[in-house]
Amino acid sequence: MTNQKLKQWIQVAVSLGIAIWIFWYLYKDIAVDSLIAQIKTSNWIWIGASIFISFFGYFLRGWRWTLLIQSNEGEKVTPNRAYHATMIGYLANLVVPRAGEVAKCGVLTRTNGISLGHLLGTVIIERSVDLLCLVGTIFLAFVIEKTLFLELAGQLVNTESLLSSLKSNLPIAIGGLVITIILIRFLLKRFRDNGFINKIQHFFREIGGGLKRINKMENPVGFWGSSILMWIIYFLTMYTVSLGIESTANLSSGEVLLVMVMGSIGMVAPVQGGIGTFHALVAFILIQYGVTEVDGKIFAAIIHGTQLILVLILGIISWLVMMKLPTWKQPEQA
Repeated sequence: MTNQKLKQWIQVAVSLGIAIWIFWYLYKDIAVDSLIAQIKTSNWIWIGASIFISFFGYFLRGWRWTLLIQSNEGEKVTPNRAYHATMIGYLANLVVPRAGEVAKCGVLTRTNGISLGHLLGTVIIERSVDLLCLVGTIFLAFVIEKTLFLELAGQLVNTESLLSSLKSNLPIAIGGLVITIILIRFLLKRFRDNGFINKIQHFFREIGGGLKRINKMENPVGFWGSSILMWIIYFLTMYTVSLGIESTANLSSGEVLLVMVMGSIGMVAPVQGGIGTFHALVAFILIQYGVTEVDGKIFAAIIHGTQLILVLILGIISWLVMMKLPTWKQPEQA
């Protein structure tokens, strides 16, 4: 085994260990009987609806991907194949964080003959748009649940004192901001050959380039519309589960939106399937809404558990379907 592979497996083991430790720490004091009782008393019609909505969201993500794949090489990618490749990607993420992006591209390279580089480029665009949507959703949640946001900020920082200090020292604050911007620009130019700085600049260049490519697509309206619809689906998935559990059935749509935002941030963490981080952030925000700690953690376990099982089932089915397809071969020219 090479040093690079050993390093990768160590990183996988460490991230999995962290995920398991966070999960254990959260649930070590919760009796299994409490979880089973909550499962039995939950309204599984609502939870079943959330599973169906999620399935539609996965297929929509696959369809959106086909809009980005505009390559003249290989065989045209159908929404069905893009969906199966996407589910294989989600399955791979449960083993190795962030491996799903490469895995789903590799599947289509094998079955459709499209270059891996082109497909990875489309994934970068997807992730850039998803990041923009996440930021937009966070902003929307802040507007709707501004009071709770400020209360949480007040627990960490004395906001009244901070605002008062800024007002009384406004010229100094503005001057400090200008100096900071100038300093950052100087550092970016001075150390532009530094590997870390290059990665940051490359990241933002990829986002900018990706957004420009979207406007040149055949169906940019469909792409942006499906991107927004996917986040509506994420919300409906969370909302239907909240309706199916007694302790969260009275949450408003704005409150569920904030719970969804916290869960999304937890899923971004570099651990397998957001295990632990998702549960911690969802339970934390539910506690702020008056849900008991036990009920908040059980809610997180139910929604994450049902989605995890769904991904496992659909991912394995998609893997079996795609592995039965022959490897694409260049047609022989007459």
